[in-house]
Parts: sequence; C-alpha cells; structure tokens
Amino acid sequence: MNYFIKQEKIRFQHIDYAGIVFYPRFLEMLNCLVEDWFEEALNRPFSKMHETNGIPTVDLKVQFKKAARLGETLTKKLWVKELKSSSVICGFRFEDDNGNICLEGEVTLVNVKISEDRNSIKAEVFNEEMKEKISKFII
Repeated sequence: MNYFIKQEKIRFQHIDYAGIVFYPRFLEMLNCLVEDWFEEALNRPFSKMHETNGIPTVDLKVQFKKAARLGETLTKKLWVKELKSSSVICGFRFEDDNGNICLEGEVTLVNVKISEDRNSIKAEVFNEEMKEKISKFII
C-alpha cells in the first residue's frame, strides 16, 4: 500500500490537563500531514500554491479511537480513496508506538483558484501532472 507516512512526537503543546492530546491538536496534526504530503510527495508546497490557489477541507470525518499521551510518537498515514476532477478524498490514520489506532477518518480536499483580489474562490480541475502524482497514493 502506498501511504504517505510521517511521524510526530506528542509534545506538551499538544496535551490537555489530563495529559492526553486535546482533540483540536489532532486536527492540526492532520493539516500538517496534508501540508507535508503536498510539499514532499506532490511537489506543490503551500507557500507557492497559496499565491493563486488553495486546497481547503470541505468535508471531514473523524473517529477518536484511543488517547495519545505526552512523549508518545504517532505514525500518521494518509492515502487517496478517490480522486475526482477537482477534489480528492483521503483516508488517514494515526497509530501509536504499538500500532494501536488513535485517530482515523477521511478528509475531502478541493482544488480551488483564488481570484486576484482574493475576494472569491472557485473549484479548479487538477492538471494532468497533479492527477498523476496524486493517483500514486490511491489505495
């Protein structure tokens, strides 16, 4: 299976008073995973893309399966479930050091064009090169 994989250590900044990851931090970690995937695997870094385009999340399904604790390392996996003309549905899973699933779900991202005045956005079809790169992660 062709996952995009990154690891992330749970730091003090991620946890709540109970010593476990505060749920919005998981979503920030997911966003970092998407951003790294675009930069490292698709050669489309956000720093360049956001000059004229974007890739907003339009749908997100998340299941919190197990608490993650300070000091643990999560293995974050992302893959493509479906590639459409201007959107991509990705599956994701975060596992702890023992392979237990802490978080899983799917995220729908839409390729958009941002107007020059930055006041409007509209869906834009992925070009063939980007479709080819994204399709390498279809499972």
